[in-house]
Amino acid sequence: MKEDAGSKQVVTAVRQVLRLLFWETTIKCNLACAHCRRLESNEAAVRDLTTAQAKDLIEQLVELGRSQSVMPMLVFSGGEPLCREDLFELIAYAGSIGIIPALATNGTLINEKTAEKIRNSGIARVAVSLDGATAEVHNKLRQLDGSFERAVEGIGHLRDKNVPFQINVTLTKHNAEQLEDIYELAKSLGAVAVHIFMLVPVGCGQELAETDMLSPQQYEQKLLEICELDGRSSFANASDFAFATPDKSEDRGELQIKVTCGPHYERVIRQKQLPIENRKSSRGCLAGLGVLFVGHQGDVFPCGYLPVKCGNILKDKLSDIWYNNKDLARMRDSDKLQGKCGICGYRHVCGGCRGRAYAVTGNYMAEEPFCAYIPPEAVH
Repeated sequence: MKEDAGSKQVVTAVRQVLRLLFWETTIKCNLACAHCRRLESNEAAVRDLTTAQAKDLIEQLVELGRSQSVMPMLVFSGGEPLCREDLFELIAYAGSIGIIPALATNGTLINEKTAEKIRNSGIARVAVSLDGATAEVHNKLRQLDGSFERAVEGIGHLRDKNVPFQINVTLTKHNAEQLEDIYELAKSLGAVAVHIFMLVPVGCGQELAETDMLSPQQYEQKLLEICELDGRSSFANASDFAFATPDKSEDRGELQIKVTCGPHYERVIRQKQLPIENRKSSRGCLAGLGVLFVGHQGDVFPCGYLPVKCGNILKDKLSDIWYNNKDLARMRDSDKLQGKCGICGYRHVCGGCRGRAYAVTGNYMAEEPFCAYIPPEAVH
């Protein structure tokens, strides 16, 4: 018997698409940055995933990618990934089985030889962190004299080898007044993008947050300033995520801008009616929606700033975690957000930073504590 199509509502489950997997390749680092998310020392590197375990992670990512419409990008992060001896072996392996690799580094270990290895490895883009437009500001946050000069030198080697790179900056009270200078520096260095991170108080950043965290009102002002910078590019915000594959904007020499861990920027650009016809539709907070983070021991988290363990790739299949974890499912539902986020008309495009909500309240579904916006619904 053929069922009448109108007699029953047919619900088709739409699977969440994983776009980016950030992997903490090693806890080891040659710097000790004041705002770093890590808490462990270099001695903990003995517990990093082995080469075999890392290859299994990459294979699990490929398996997950084959179950969705696009293959995720794998970001080799850290710590400092260039401290890992088998890094380029793993990058090559990822590329050989269909994964697009990217690299996040502090840039200080990149010499001419390393830049050439990066170019030949198939890395789609390198992110280099610069937390100031001057050595004085950057070195204070990186807590090492000369780190600015070495990072800029490393960037020069990438540029000379025609490796696409972006500049990542974490905004604090210490460097917030250099926002436009950092933007101009990124342009002068030849970057294809500048990605602006709003500090999340985790790891070492918890101590920094007590003295250097921007207030909600200061965040709002900085987001407005970013709006002005954003409007200068005819291809503003070309990437929804913290990395992107090379696109036509790179050929035209335009500088992309992306705000990370500042989901209320999605509200701000709509309030200011910034042209968004060239932007891909995105939700501000992507923790568990388009992004996952795998720690150096295999633990899986919604993002690198939200320490809610969802499983471990040595015990659980990555695809099972992605599709079946209850915490991930919960934070994907914007209608279950609490406080003012739960009634905000922008909740589906913003979502509030789940990492900051968790850091302040212990509840990742609580309202974004560093958002100055008061929804009209909250005053009625």
